[in-house]
Amino acid sequence: MATFSDQECEWCRRDFPSLGHELEGVPIAYFDGPAGTQVPQPVIDAVAGYYRTCNANTHGQFSTSRETDQLLHETRETVAAFLGAPSWREISFGANMTTLCFALARALVRSWQPGDEVVITMLDHEANRGPWLTLRERGIVVREVALLPNGTLDPEDMAKVITPRTKLLAIGAASNALGTVNDLALARRLTRKVGAWLLVDAVHAAPHFPMDVVALDADFLLCSAYKFYGPHVGVLYCRPGLLDTLTTDKLCTQDDAAPFRIETGTQNHAALAGVKAAVELIAGCGEGPTLRDQIVSAMEALMVRERELARRYFEGVRAIRGVRVWGPGFDGGHRAPTVSITVDGIPSPEVARRLGEVGIQVWDGHFYAQRAIEVLGLADRGGVSTTEGDGHVLVGTVPTAPPLQGCAPAAAAGSRPPGLRWIMAGR
Repeated sequence: MATFSDQECEWCRRDFPSLGHELEGVPIAYFDGPAGTQVPQPVIDAVAGYYRTCNANTHGQFSTSRETDQLLHETRETVAAFLGAPSWREISFGANMTTLCFALARALVRSWQPGDEVVITMLDHEANRGPWLTLRERGIVVREVALLPNGTLDPEDMAKVITPRTKLLAIGAASNALGTVNDLALARRLTRKVGAWLLVDAVHAAPHFPMDVVALDADFLLCSAYKFYGPHVGVLYCRPGLLDTLTTDKLCTQDDAAPFRIETGTQNHAALAGVKAAVELIAGCGEGPTLRDQIVSAMEALMVRERELARRYFEGVRAIRGVRVWGPGFDGGHRAPTVSITVDGIPSPEVARRLGEVGIQVWDGHFYAQRAIEVLGLADRGGVSTTEGDGHVLVGTVPTAPPLQGCAPAAAAGSRPPGLRWIMAGR
């Protein structure tokens, strides 16, 4: 499978103006990708361009309103191509994934009875747990799939908790905290066996792997554009015809057909212009006769490149005495390029603070995967330090680290104290 060359990555990096940002004369190293990417200039231009040229609400009898209608339609078509959806009619938008998940939970529970069951996992982001846990107020039983010490879900426990009373399994495609990629094929087989719906949280998978909702056979899939170079917009895919069967919260003035019937109020039109531009930017890095072909080509190449960078960091950081890496390794199958660590004797917030002082930006804490951090016994230690990117800068393998070479947003590293080795030496 093809990947991006160093020269191609350097060319891609020029689209990101934030990569020129410095801290006290040193370029910032952006390892904070798990919580959202930097935004490229074409996306910024698309957002600003909407406000400059056609800022109007929808369904009006004048030109700028018609342009807005056309923009939203084209954005749905573009996102459908990104996810491999059959058509634009399966793509709904919202303020963020969490908002859409709450709306979906409220719609689904109207057709369920007390004693019906929903299955969630101990690994998931709270955005794919909290909305379902609130259904306990309506008499819905919520069960959890157990998390193993190696950061993967227990397949035997999944088979045990999914029963004929299960109405829905809500599961993440990839963990934003540990990088684990879940067995969605198993999840689909088990839910099909009992007639339950499958909801996939792809917020952390969509930026790293080609998405194909048809191949996944998902009933629902959610993701967020800010994870793949776009603005903060939530995306919901529903299996063709499924959304039309749900009683959603909506005004009487809202279109009753899918995909509109779960969308509330006026959408963020300028942000949706940015979403379209973000997907088109990704497609521009790929090859093929169709937009979908170009997206898949680019995402496959990006996946290979990110895996190379993440493996480099994973192997480098676990060789440092006193550092423990959490989650599965890179010797097996699929794994997201997200690596989480703890440092003996130094709470994770302190690790992140010290790295931040030298322009290396990493996340710390539970990273909204609070249940997973609790199960792994890491809550009292401040959680984990979570990163994505090239390992040379963060590990500190050389006194002056080379430029980060990923196509994901990251900044070149100039002269700086050598990362985690510097922290360990100074503790």
